[in-house]
Amino acid sequence: MEHRIKTIDELTLMDDYMFAQVMRDTRHLKPLLQFVLQVPIAKIELIEPQKTEKEGYDSKGIRLDLYVTDEQGIVYNVEVQTTSKKHLPKRMRYYQSTIDISILRPGVDYKELRKTFVIFICNYDPFGKNRYVYTFENTCREVPGLLFGDETVKVIVNTRGEVGEISEELNEVIRYLNDGTVTGQYSQELDTAVSAVKSNEERRLEYMTLAMHDMEIREEALEEGREEGEEKATVSNLRTVMKKMKLSAEKAMDFMDIPAEDQSKYALMLREE
Repeated sequence: MEHRIKTIDELTLMDDYMFAQVMRDTRHLKPLLQFVLQVPIAKIELIEPQKTEKEGYDSKGIRLDLYVTDEQGIVYNVEVQTTSKKHLPKRMRYYQSTIDISILRPGVDYKELRKTFVIFICNYDPFGKNRYVYTFENTCREVPGLLFGDETVKVIVNTRGEVGEISEELNEVIRYLNDGTVTGQYSQELDTAVSAVKSNEERRLEYMTLAMHDMEIREEALEEGREEGEEKATVSNLRTVMKKMKLSAEKAMDFMDIPAEDQSKYALMLREE
């Protein structure tokens, strides 16, 4: 299964590394949150969770998770997704639990858990309804409109959508994410920020270090599994990646580019061994 890591000059805002670098500047992230959620936000600031699940990146001093909080204490996690994931809802559930564990200090009562928004920006439609935005909150099946009250909201932006009313500002963002088209002041600011990351020698070195680290882990996993049959080798590779990068089985399968239709099979094999 051949895998080629992009050079930094090939990255767009839909790539994890570039998105994280640009959006760590809250001057870029705050407008994006407002455009997606259609609510005013006075101020946001980055927060550092006690533990990030992307320890493979963190071990190299490179944090890609984007957690921010606003003046009301609401927490937002924003990610980009460029590969169609069969289990996207469960992935969002996993992110939600990670946020709760990360920001809730030991000994603090559960009632102190904050309202959270987990936002995934996808360049594909995970539900096939052709909508620009999907918003989910837990509600009662028997009593329509009755909210569960856990204050968790999941939002998915489909950059390929065509159905639903969205603001011109969000439409501008979507056009830029899709093909880099600059159509207004905000997309111009994003494009300038992307160019600045690409021309920054420190960022270039950082990205190269991350890319080489990823490639080394892949090659080591492949080498360890080379003597076995294809499926057994893949399971061995997954175990190596899970151990060395401290990833869940699902994230390890994404890292190894295992097709979505095969992931349930390998998840079962991992449990059986």
